[in-house]
Amino acid sequence: MKTFKRNAVIITVLLFVCVAAYLNWSYNKKNAAKDAADTGAKIESSEAAQPKSDGGDLFYMPKRETVNSEFFSAARLNRQQARDAAAATLATISKSENASEEMIQAALAEISKLATDSVKEAELEDLIKAKGFADCVVYISSDGVSVTVAAPPEGLSTAEVAKITDIIVSHTDWKAMDLNIIEVKPEI
Repeated sequence: MKTFKRNAVIITVLLFVCVAAYLNWSYNKKNAAKDAADTGAKIESSEAAQPKSDGGDLFYMPKRETVNSEFFSAARLNRQQARDAAAATLATISKSENASEEMIQAALAEISKLATDSVKEAELEDLIKAKGFADCVVYISSDGVSVTVAAPPEGLSTAEVAKITDIIVSHTDWKAMDLNIIEVKPEI
């Protein structure tokens, strides 16, 4: 009975950490829209903001518009802080004397997944920037991949959306339908 209670407490703590990380991410996503409005940028989700033109040419290079770099720096910082907090809690659980071997292995596996996702996000960001986009932030979660990208005032073209989709699909196990592209436009 004692080990059951201990395991229940550990699972509950893990669940709370995951929920806290998710809430932090979703809260920061909502605040990003508010902050963007305050700093002169406008955010539109790819579901609401479909590409404005087809671009005509698959080798079209997007114009590098000036987007407030503070937005992307803050987004990266918030993402890293949430990951660090989750990793610290998981590390505490994995080092706990009361933790079972299963709990320790689960915590270590989750820490490894956080590290792998972090490296993959940085790689995807570099690849997207290499395709001519001014800046971007990639979030990998259990639900899919979200890409927040600096977009020109007229929005992303079909060719630009295709470039981002191709990068994500070819470098991850996610499908195009699991991808959410969020445009950050400079205020006109």
